[in-house]
Amino acid sequence: MPPARRNRAGHFAMPPWHAELRMMDTLQRFIFENTAVRGELVEISDTWKQIQARRDYPAPVKKLLGEMLAAAALLSANLKFKGMMVMQMHGDGPVKLLVVECDSDLRLRATAKLGHDVKIPEDVGLAQLVNAHGRGRFVITLDPTDKLPGQQPYQGIVPLDGDSVAVVIENYMLRSEQLDTKLWLAADAHVSRGLLLQKLPQEGGVGTHAAEDDAEAWNRTVMLASTVRTQELLSTDINTLMHRLFWEETIRVFEPRHPSFHCSCTREKVANMLKMLGKPEVDSAIEELGKLSINCDFCGQYYEFDAVDCAQLFAIENTSDAIQAAGTVRH
Repeated sequence: MPPARRNRAGHFAMPPWHAELRMMDTLQRFIFENTAVRGELVEISDTWKQIQARRDYPAPVKKLLGEMLAAAALLSANLKFKGMMVMQMHGDGPVKLLVVECDSDLRLRATAKLGHDVKIPEDVGLAQLVNAHGRGRFVITLDPTDKLPGQQPYQGIVPLDGDSVAVVIENYMLRSEQLDTKLWLAADAHVSRGLLLQKLPQEGGVGTHAAEDDAEAWNRTVMLASTVRTQELLSTDINTLMHRLFWEETIRVFEPRHPSFHCSCTREKVANMLKMLGKPEVDSAIEELGKLSINCDFCGQYYEFDAVDCAQLFAIENTSDAIQAAGTVRH
């Protein structure tokens, strides 16, 4: 790639590829040199627009789901296994469920489920939407792709403790992972952005002086990050924001990564779901409805199973063979 050139006004005239790169969804990891503090900034635009194109949510729901999208990318960037992280908020208010899935390649999908015929005002927050009666739950599931024999996905479930997505996740990380974590999240109809700081655990014995230095570095970087405002987070690109917040710090940045939209639904997975319901229930539904019509909650893909398709599912042991015999997805 060609280098940037300085023009006569003293500003950098960036080559054409730079503008294209800035338009990409980007996650930037960095560490503060000689401290036990790491950070990440994420900017998700194209993926977020693809998610919204499939479902039209009220503005307060978009805000919550967009903030969860940024948070899921930030947390998934540190996964030490190949697989999936699923972040969920189960609600007892107008919003019944918020789900974001992000895999170790930062491929994302998200959806929300609202109560029947609910009217959502413009000025409501997390508590009114998801935790109206105090029974909301926050769940993180870690699901490795290559499981060991007998290994089950790890799942952490806690009450919805906090009045924002950021605070709920901070409390979860401290309670379940024993990691000091601070998050700043923002989302609107155009972009989902977030900033994460984490205090890394020290390995082995740590002297009093080193522990004091770590605490001082943590408090200082959190104080600097806390000066960011929501509108600033929404409207400022990653490099500018990093410099604006931490210009006095020595920072080492890593190769940026690029989140993307991806839905993992397939006809075979839907067929497996039907098999789990059992033949009597599927036969009863076919008798009543004539066919089963299923739309993916994440991407809107339509799957149809008629009586022949369903009979094949239970007649052939291997689901893949049954799918092949019954035909492909119908549009």
